[in-house]
Amino acid sequence: MSSIATHHDFTHSTVASSTFTPVEDDSRSPIINCMLAGGFGGAVGDSVMHSLDTVKTRQQGAPHQAQYRSMLSAYRTILVQEGFARGLYGGYFAAMLGSFPSAALFFGTYETVKRTMIGGFGINETFTHLTAGFLGDFASSIVYVPSEVLKTRLQLQGRYNNPYFDSGYNYKNLRHAINTIIKDEGASALFFGYKATLVRDLPFSALQFAFYEKFREVAFDYKGLNLKTDFDANLELLTGAAAGGLAGVITTPLDVLKTRIQTQNPTSGVGTAQLNSSIIQSLRLVFKTEGVLGLFSGVGPRFVWTSIQSSIMLLLYQMALKKLDQVSGDLK
Repeated sequence: MSSIATHHDFTHSTVASSTFTPVEDDSRSPIINCMLAGGFGGAVGDSVMHSLDTVKTRQQGAPHQAQYRSMLSAYRTILVQEGFARGLYGGYFAAMLGSFPSAALFFGTYETVKRTMIGGFGINETFTHLTAGFLGDFASSIVYVPSEVLKTRLQLQGRYNNPYFDSGYNYKNLRHAINTIIKDEGASALFFGYKATLVRDLPFSALQFAFYEKFREVAFDYKGLNLKTDFDANLELLTGAAAGGLAGVITTPLDVLKTRIQTQNPTSGVGTAQLNSSIIQSLRLVFKTEGVLGLFSGVGPRFVWTSIQSSIMLLLYQMALKKLDQVSGDLK
C-alpha cells in the first residue's frame, strides 16, 4: 500500500525478519491500474516539459551555436525565431507516440518485478528498486527509442526549411520524417542510438526510483506520516523532483551521447565530432574535444526537466492510481 492509495504498495515494503515468509497481499492495485496510471502520469509530465526538452536537445546537439548556450537565451531565441508549435514543441507528436505506452510498460514491469522480488523472495528493498527500475526501462525501450529518434531529430531541426539553423534534417511533419528515414536510411535508423539510449535510461530509471523510494520513506518518517495511509502532495512533489533531478544530473554525459548519436549527420553544419557505437570511446572523444563542459552540456535544462517531469509524473501516477482503484472497487 502507498501513502495515497490504500490498495497499492508502490512505495513501501518491509521485510520483518531474516526468515522471510512470502505473503500475498490481495489488496494491492491490479497491474493494469498501475499501467494506466503510469501512462497517464508519464504523458502529462512529458507534455508539460517538452519545450524545455527541446532546449536541452539544441544545447547538446549544437554545442557550438552561441544562441543556444544559455538556457533562457535558447528558450527565447527558439520561440521568437521558430515559434511555439514547430520550434519549442517541435517533435511533440513523435514524443507522444511513445510516451503513454512506454510509461505504461515501465510501471507494469516495475510493479511486477518489485512485488516478486520483495513479496515473493524477500530481497533487499534498495537492490529491488534499482533492479525493478532497470528492468522496467528495458521493457519499455522497444517503444520509446523509435519515438525518441523521431523526437530529437524534429527538435533539432525546428521549423521546416528553417532559415535560422541548419541541423542537416528537414522534415515537413512527423509522417514525412518516418517515411523519409525509412526510405533513405532504412527502418533500422529508427533505432539509432539504441545502445546509447539504454546506457543512459537504464541507470537513470534505476537511480530515479531507488532515490524516490528512499527519499519518500525518509521524508514521510521525518514528518511522522504513515507511508501506507497518509498523503502529502508537497512531499510527493519534493521527493519526486529530488529523485529525478539527481538521477538526471548524474546521467547527463550519457544523455549527451544519446542525443549526438541519434542526431549526428555527416552533412550537418552543426560541427560536432562524429561518434561511434562505443560508449567509452565516444565519452573520451567528447571530453577530448569539448572538455567537462561538453560532457555536461544541457545539464541545466536536463536537471530542471527531470526534476519537474519526475515530480509531475509520480504525483499524477499516485492520484490516478487512487481513482482507478476506487473505480475498480466500486465495480466489484
